Amino acid sequence: MKKILQALIKFLLPRITRLDIRGWENIPKTGSFVVASNHQGLLDAIIGYYTLGNLDVFTVVGEKWGQKGFFRFLGKHLDFLFIDRFNPDLKALREILERMRAGRILVIAPEGTRSRTGQLLEGKPGASYLAAKLGYPILPIAINGTSDEALLAHLKRLKRLPVTVRAGQVFKLGPIPAEEREAVLQRYTDEIMCRIAIMLPEEVRGVYANHPRLKELMAEQEKTE
Repeated sequence: MKKILQALIKFLLPRITRLDIRGWENIPKTGSFVVASNHQGLLDAIIGYYTLGNLDVFTVVGEKWGQKGFFRFLGKHLDFLFIDRFNPDLKALREILERMRAGRILVIAPEGTRSRTGQLLEGKPGASYLAAKLGYPILPIAINGTSDEALLAHLKRLKRLPVTVRAGQVFKLGPIPAEEREAVLQRYTDEIMCRIAIMLPEEVRGVYANHPRLKELMAEQEKTE
């Protein structure tokens, strides 16, 4: 069933979207890593499987979607891991760690939910905690144009939805010192989100539009161009 769903995704997605994908040379060739992406619409998860389908990926999804039959079906065959977003979920955490130690690729949206406006929301520390705790590298991915409203509007007009997908440079986070845990996790989360923000148009950078770290990354980028 998984292969059938993947084939269906590869058939349908190019017919309902006009994908502009860049930066795929940045994907690590070996080893486990964390894919951290922004989240504008339900289409994002499908795009993830379309673009990363040749990798052994699994996706963390909010527990509310596990209560819906269709998403439970997709989760079973596309390897969603439904977790409690608001309370410590030690069982899910252990499962994530086991899968990554086995060399699998974790796909996670640090915002924790869809952005209703399309603009970046404040990131949650879960992705940075997982990556830093085990020392896994992070591949930032920026997706733009996938809001549910835009998708429905284009489908009604029988037009393909223009979507951009960008993969940035892989980077790693350092250890988390116990005495500065909260401050370091916040800094690491901002690092992830700003590396996503720099690949997005200015108007959708949301709460990170004027972040000092984003400005530093933009200055570094200008030096290399």
